[in-house]
Amino acid sequence: MIGYLEGRLVQVWENNCLVITEGGVGYTVALTGNALASLPDTGGTVCLYTSLVVREDALELYGFISWDERQTFGVLVGISKVGAKTALAILTTFRPDDLRRLVVEEDITALTRVSGIGKKTAQHIFLELKYKLGGKGAGGAGKILSGGLSSAYRDALDALLNLGYQEDEAAPVVQQILREEPDLDVTALLRAALKQMAKGRS
Repeated sequence: MIGYLEGRLVQVWENNCLVITEGGVGYTVALTGNALASLPDTGGTVCLYTSLVVREDALELYGFISWDERQTFGVLVGISKVGAKTALAILTTFRPDDLRRLVVEEDITALTRVSGIGKKTAQHIFLELKYKLGGKGAGGAGKILSGGLSSAYRDALDALLNLGYQEDEAAPVVQQILREEPDLDVTALLRAALKQMAKGRS
């Protein structure tokens, strides 16, 4: 698996680039919009996190500006009926933080902004994203969700964990409050969460 690539930028076309490493090996890499925008001038040094997608007829290398972007790509291609090119298109339209926000705010229709994604497909992707980024079965992917939300979310959740609450108990409460009142600061958010948690335990 090729997970990271560093070399000299030789060529750029559409959403692809050609990178030659010090060893003289050239790699064609398909990029997200963020990675494409971050490229240096031709001849400059390129540093990309990468993911190798193996198909029956090809090996395709995808490049990302950050580890977070690469990991989110992995989550997206793990969704049924979402191929690498669709995942790349989603990450070109939405940054990882944007996707987390869509899940928290349950904004399904926003996904239809991605070329080729209609309402039914958007609903399917959203439901699996909600599970993979925030559900009990998410495993490590659940950390991707909590890692990218607002600082108020993270601070309030950390405070609740320090008070002895479990993450799978506290996180849904904080997310629900933020959906209803997204502009709350951490103090007000924590107060509301504690009130809600106390009701749940009474």
